[in-house]
Amino acid sequence: MTTHLSDVFTQTRTDTPAPTIPSGQPERATDAVQEDSRRLVLDHLRAVTPALESLVQNAGTLAGWGVEMADRLMAGQRLLAAGNGGSAAEAQHLTAELVGRFDGEREPFSAISLHAESSAVTAIANDYGFDHMFARQVSAHGRDGDILILLSTSGKSPNLLHAVDAARAAGVTTWALTGPGPNPLADRVDDYVAIDAKSANAQEGHLIALHAICRAFDAEVHRRREAQR
Repeated sequence: MTTHLSDVFTQTRTDTPAPTIPSGQPERATDAVQEDSRRLVLDHLRAVTPALESLVQNAGTLAGWGVEMADRLMAGQRLLAAGNGGSAAEAQHLTAELVGRFDGEREPFSAISLHAESSAVTAIANDYGFDHMFARQVSAHGRDGDILILLSTSGKSPNLLHAVDAARAAGVTTWALTGPGPNPLADRVDDYVAIDAKSANAQEGHLIALHAICRAFDAEVHRRREAQR
């Protein structure tokens, strides 16, 4: 019998016993509180569905980004990535997949996560202001034909908007993964995918999107390497 994701959200699980509290420890939660927590968890998981639906609707864009990224990075161009907070972590996740590997052996590619250069970030923020901490790095590292990918659930972060302006001046292509649109970042970049979901779920969708891009990227790299043999 096939189990569907929706079944997880609609069925009440009666086969799983409530967690036991170790002997000697005070009771930490009543059954009612545990049930409330379970309901909150299920509500969060249900809210992932709109994020996944947004990604499915934009599968062609994500695939296109992966192929275009392979074309440019194999030609010697570079990927720059930026975000704030959790989005910064996801930007660094992407660059790690490119400099390291995704799930198959291949050569490394040039990719820089702009928040990770801590001395440069703090110096620029101190001297020029937080709003310019990414833009100045884009001006320093970006070359004509490079790609800048920006992640933001709000799509309103001034430091990302300034980074787009610096990228445009340098001839760098800009892509964005955002939360619900329209938003200023989506309006300013060359291409975007907006995830129509709550902030936390949109951010979860961004990680899935990055892995999907990497899947298309690796497939295109492999295809081209095979064609060169």
